[in-house]
Amino acid sequence: MISRIDLRGDTLPEGAALRDLLPRADFDVQAALEKVRPICEAVHHRGDAALIDFAERFDGVRLESVRVPAKALSDALAALDPAVRAALQESIHRARLVHREQRRTTRTTQVAPGGSVTEKWVPVERVGLYAPGGRSVYPSSVIMNAVPAQEAGVASIALASPAQAEFDGLPHPTILAACALLGVDEVYAAGGATAVAMFAYGTESCAPANMVTGPGNIWVAAAKRFFTGRIGIDTEAGPTEIAILADDTADPVHVASDLISQAEHDPLAAAVLVTDSVELADAVEKELVPQVAASKHVDDRIAPALGGKQSAIVLVDGVEAGLRVVDAYGAEHLEIQTADAAAVADRVKNAGAIFIGPWAPVSLGDYAAGSNHVLPTGGCACHSSGLSVQSFLRGIHIVDYTRDALAEVAHHVVTLAEAEDLPAHGAAVKARFGWKVPTSK
Repeated sequence: MISRIDLRGDTLPEGAALRDLLPRADFDVQAALEKVRPICEAVHHRGDAALIDFAERFDGVRLESVRVPAKALSDALAALDPAVRAALQESIHRARLVHREQRRTTRTTQVAPGGSVTEKWVPVERVGLYAPGGRSVYPSSVIMNAVPAQEAGVASIALASPAQAEFDGLPHPTILAACALLGVDEVYAAGGATAVAMFAYGTESCAPANMVTGPGNIWVAAAKRFFTGRIGIDTEAGPTEIAILADDTADPVHVASDLISQAEHDPLAAAVLVTDSVELADAVEKELVPQVAASKHVDDRIAPALGGKQSAIVLVDGVEAGLRVVDAYGAEHLEIQTADAAAVADRVKNAGAIFIGPWAPVSLGDYAAGSNHVLPTGGCACHSSGLSVQSFLRGIHIVDYTRDALAEVAHHVVTLAEAEDLPAHGAAVKARFGWKVPTSK
């Protein structure tokens, strides 16, 4: 059901050589880019008409309008199961508690007498959020994108999710209900690359956005790459992944269930166990059999995900070696199920999010921990962070110098300008002092 990679006995290689030994899904965004290019260009030239045609082609429904009526949002909220509504409200509450603390404040640094630099943080003016709607419905992704944008102070927030033939061309009603709970009233029935193109270019119905965030399939990732430079993006999200670093103190029932929990997302989802315990590895393999059999989505998601090249049990010579492996892997979600798990987790350098001990499964982070579940995948955790309030803020430096403060440093500016063979830079300073640069006192 799941393969093994044995890294015991030999000295672990460094850097890329170690990464190459670890399982990873095939995810060729560049190849997908050429397929989304004509879709994006069609939206550019034909606007809403292209969105309507693509919804019919990809989603099997002919739309009258891509903009979701306000009544559809209120109706979806009114019809929402009370238990689901309560769960969404708790998720929103906890996410707000965490993300509100991330807001940066303006700071001024006095560099010299009369000379200061202030850094102020300004929210992006308009963002387009994407909530997938293919194999599963993700109201949690609405929360994870909307809450940090709102807490950052973004004034204009729009959301897109694929049209659903089952619901007369509207996005899934639970997506709409989540939007209503969050106060996001600008919603579009658009999916995949078409949604990203709509936000990037704008159409008759939808004003262009400065930034697009949200998870999605390879077509969403390719569209984000296509528009990089025109709009801001959060990340080119790949297939979801979990890595679990565990020793013989871990419960194989917990470990198996957590591997399955990520495998049920997608046949390309990665489930990786890194352990120094052969006994645990054997027990987890044994436990997977009944748990998988009792699961939903076995044939189309869980079985191919666990059996794919992206998933494996990796055997190592101790927790120290395991730390090196998980840092090389750079998991989207990393669970630490070892003795003294908090201390081990503190030593991890590369992970999108870390879950400590037996009572913090990834599922908690997906819905109600308060953390954000839009995280870097494909090893990108070695250089990128998950979605946060900071993702929607821009830092602007404000330079304020008096004449005396400029005079004190003018000769350094002129010297460096001439060293770079940019004499006009120095001349711009000299002009302020009658072309005679003061010497420092």
